[in-house]
Parts: sequence; C-alpha cells; structure tokens
Amino acid sequence: MRKPATARQDDVLSVLKACDRPMTAYQILERLQASEPDIAPPTVYRTLSSLTDQGRAHRLESIRAFVPCTCSHQNSVPVLAICGDCGAVEEHDGGELLPMLDRLTDPSQFRTERHIVEIHGRCSSCAA
Repeated sequence: MRKPATARQDDVLSVLKACDRPMTAYQILERLQASEPDIAPPTVYRTLSSLTDQGRAHRLESIRAFVPCTCSHQNSVPVLAICGDCGAVEEHDGGELLPMLDRLTDPSQFRTERHIVEIHGRCSSCAA
C-alpha cells in the first residue's frame, strides 16, 4: 500500500534531520530502503521536490544534495554556508539581501521564483 504524501515527506525529513551533513537523493533512498525495501528513486525525487517547493528542505545546487530547512524564509533568502572540508552546512537568514537581489534583476524584468545563496568555504572548526 502506498503511503500518503505527507507521511512520505515526514519520512524523508526525518532522514535529513538525522544526518549532520547534506545527503544525496540516493543516500536518502538507501536509508529509507532499510525499513521499506520496495521504495523507488522516483518516489524520493518527487518527495524532495515537494519539500523544496514547500521550503521545508533545500537543494544545494552546487553539490546536488539536500538539507532540511532550519529557518523561516518568508520574504527572505536562505544563505547556505557549505564547508568544503567537512561538508557541514550552516543556514542563515539573508533577508537583508532580498532588496539588493531584486535591484539586480529588475532592469531586465526577470521574474524571480526563488532565491538561494550558496557560499563555499571552511567552517570555524575546519579553519582552526
């Protein structure tokens, strides 16, 4: 029997929250297969798409991985600081960036659907 979408989303979010590093869709799939061997990749991809559309998870475009959302981003911009050494991701509220980003795209009448800023570097633990 198929699980309802909300239950599936809760399962995927639980997996993401249990890991302290970004996870690929296939890593999430492997974890879910431990208790649900018949789950297929398209199910995980659809669920991740729904979660990112809802703002409950973020796709790290540069490394093709996912993290759970830890902030409220209404009228804001998630700023994700990604450590290149250990893989840790810090989420920050970039609300102050929103007017500047809009000013950049307004002249070309570009219609923004979502904002995500990724910053790559080293976390304080790795930099020490």
